[in-house]
Amino acid sequence: MKRIKKYLSISLMVFCIFLVGCKSSAVEKSSDNQNAYSYTGFAMGTTISEQIYGKSDLTKDIFSELQSLEDNLISWRVENSEISNLNKSAGSGKRTKLSSSTENYLKKVLQLSKDSDGALDPTIGEIARLWDIGGDNPRVPEQEEIDELLPYVGYKNLDVNDDGAVIPEGFKIDLGAVGKGIGCDISKEILDENDVDGAVISVGGSILVYGQKPDKSPWKIAITDPRGEDESSILGGLTIDKDCYISTSGDYEKYIMKDGVRYHHILDPSTGYPADSGLISVTIVCDNGLLSDGLSTACFILGLEKSQSLLEKYNAEAVFVDKDKNVYMTDGMKDMFELTNDNYKIVNN
Repeated sequence: MKRIKKYLSISLMVFCIFLVGCKSSAVEKSSDNQNAYSYTGFAMGTTISEQIYGKSDLTKDIFSELQSLEDNLISWRVENSEISNLNKSAGSGKRTKLSSSTENYLKKVLQLSKDSDGALDPTIGEIARLWDIGGDNPRVPEQEEIDELLPYVGYKNLDVNDDGAVIPEGFKIDLGAVGKGIGCDISKEILDENDVDGAVISVGGSILVYGQKPDKSPWKIAITDPRGEDESSILGGLTIDKDCYISTSGDYEKYIMKDGVRYHHILDPSTGYPADSGLISVTIVCDNGLLSDGLSTACFILGLEKSQSLLEKYNAEAVFVDKDKNVYMTDGMKDMFELTNDNYKIVNN
């Protein structure tokens, strides 16, 4: 029987204030006569949900900045975004000029790629398009198709410096593994510049927890049950009393089924196939959005044991769930996470 506890109605899939996909906003007075602003919309290929406690409504400003991030900087899908232009220049030998923001994003991603031994790889673009899981034409490609594209995966082929970036012919950059975390980083920058006491910003599977609630109680954040019947099913909850970023990667988020096999969207750069590390969900808590997002992907691909040194390097905490419904936690997560779903069991590392 599942134990029911009251958590803030945010899962790491969607922040359920309004109907998914709509654009809605609301304002109300909190218990101490402070305004509470809420907003939900769709951008960056996912649901953006915000709840902010402060003197002014910043929700639409944040939403606008996230749209700009996607359209102008990091989306490979949007014509003339910086990443799209970089992809179009592949093989030209010419450096594509980048904004300082995009340059910094790519440098951080490359460092994480190096530290994870290539588990996170921004050059996975062509193979991700081949599978198109979560896109309009998802399919399981033939082995020959994957083999043909594997030579065009390798983060060391992306060269970034102050003069721009260059990639060889055949390579495509995809920042989908860190984009939502970057969105949370940008949200925090806006909150820092304004008079905000507390906020929770959800960009799909990445969440920013900021400041304090009006009653000073800790934030309660629910983690989605990776084998639940729907998105409202909960694995457990996090109790958060500090600014942090939370990201989850799981095989339940985007996938296709063929002949009884689940093919999910988290691709292993070394094989070109969905990662098969024995995990079905990884949740990361750390102090940077790009890193929380990227680490959740890298750790999902690496698996439980190989992830430990990477987490230590980035001072990040994690909850792992494996295919047998065992739950593993890093030491720092044990004070934050409570398992509330009796279909799972906690196992010591």
